[in-house]
Amino acid sequence: MNRTWIPVLMLGLALGAAACGGETASATTVASGEMGTMAMGRPTLTRADVVAGAEVASGEFQRLESAPVGYDAVAGRAWLARHDAGTTVTIDLTGLLPNSPHIAHVHAGACAAAGGPHFQFDVGGSTLPPNEIHLMLTSDRDGHGLVTVENARVATSAARSVVIHPANAMDAKVACAELG
Repeated sequence: MNRTWIPVLMLGLALGAAACGGETASATTVASGEMGTMAMGRPTLTRADVVAGAEVASGEFQRLESAPVGYDAVAGRAWLARHDAGTTVTIDLTGLLPNSPHIAHVHAGACAAAGGPHFQFDVGGSTLPPNEIHLMLTSDRDGHGLVTVENARVATSAARSVVIHPANAMDAKVACAELG
């Protein structure tokens, strides 16, 4: 089944939920529909780097060669916290295009391979949350984006990197943070 329409549907549902829920401009809460409920994150959750008792991996975002025009100054950090309640991931970036929706995914590969495939809790299973970890944010007018997402399952060591791209250009990977 061709699933190229899924990110567009998720974006529309999530942006609609944020607009109706009174969240901040950079918030993406939960998208619901025929695919179930998908947590895509929000900036008000407890950041991964401060989750009590967690094992935290983090890395600096590095611009990728596939980054589209306008992302020359992209920088930031990703954190992945493994804890008793599951996994928490936070990304904090600057240098994004202003007021633009972006999607990030936890990947199973190194940044040298542009992150490789998406990390999945059940390899070969659904390409949607909760089997994958997706984050969605809308950058502010200064190009800053911050979002945290939670998952009830603990990510294995196969969760190696986080890759971000514009929501409307799924193949234009902007930056990658290797989790070390």
